[in-house]
Amino acid sequence: MKIAMPLRYTGDPRAAADEARSLEAAGVGLVWVAELYSYDSVSILGYLAAKTEHLELMSGILPIYSRTPALIAMTAAGLDAVSGGRFILGLGVSGPQVIEGWHGVAFDNPLGRTREIVDICRKVWRRERLEHPGPHYPLPLPPDQGTGLGKPLKLINTPVRPEIPIYLASLGPKNVELTAEIATGWLPVLFHPEKAADVWGEDLARGLAVRSPELGPLEIVAGAAFAICDEPTAATIRDAVRPQIALYVGGMGARGKNFYNNIFRRYGYENQADQIQELFLSGRKDEAAAAIPQEFLTATQLVGPEGHVRDRVEAYREAGVTWLQINPAGPDAPGQIARLAEWLA
Repeated sequence: MKIAMPLRYTGDPRAAADEARSLEAAGVGLVWVAELYSYDSVSILGYLAAKTEHLELMSGILPIYSRTPALIAMTAAGLDAVSGGRFILGLGVSGPQVIEGWHGVAFDNPLGRTREIVDICRKVWRRERLEHPGPHYPLPLPPDQGTGLGKPLKLINTPVRPEIPIYLASLGPKNVELTAEIATGWLPVLFHPEKAADVWGEDLARGLAVRSPELGPLEIVAGAAFAICDEPTAATIRDAVRPQIALYVGGMGARGKNFYNNIFRRYGYENQADQIQELFLSGRKDEAAAAIPQEFLTATQLVGPEGHVRDRVEAYREAGVTWLQINPAGPDAPGQIARLAEWLA
């Protein structure tokens, strides 16, 4: 198991580069940059590639609807080239509020589009002449949908790697099954190491049953806040993450269209999921945060005395996590990250 971290979403490339170099020196192996509706992550990742030496760099995530499949493939190949083979393509569907509200694109057929995009990307990186039957991305475009002048092309450059890793962010049963079948890695959210198998185990098993051996074992990136500290400090840190979890469970999407709320329900927190969503959507956000179950926080957050943190790290390892995602929350973050790296080594 290796260490992964999201970079703070400031939009300042110099601050991001300083942080990335510090994390690289402390023993972090992978960092990623979010892409919501601020600066694009690709520009920042290209800058980081020039300012770091060993870190793997990931888009976390590029929404599949915001770029054509060929552009996604070209972008990944370019970032892999400027980083010397250190790029991971993180993809996800995002949600209808962002896709339709910001990009003005219909949020439709996420599973079919994801499968086709992954297939197209791999064809591009292998420098095959790009022909794809669709139905979502027919290439070349059929004559009845355009001028009829499209021709199958192949990437001009020879990629640094013909197989760039693809990690998919997924939560729903069919999406997770697809991830296990076709992706290099999986990016779950609100991962509970003891309960994850009950929620996603069958979905993963169905996908893995038809997975190509050439893809290798499925990588999993999951984790939470991290701090080695006394219990009173740990309680404060756990409470500090409540608003973010409440935002996901209560406010990310409308009633009946909240993927994160569904996960909480599948964990067995049906009543709490209803309560958190009702409180959050009615504007009572502090009460929604207070309704997050303490058991969930204790099990998922990597904070507390050293023995407890070690136990939680091992729980994530036993759950199949290969990249332990951490969000340092205590003092001397570089020193604590270095200690964690020693444990994992």
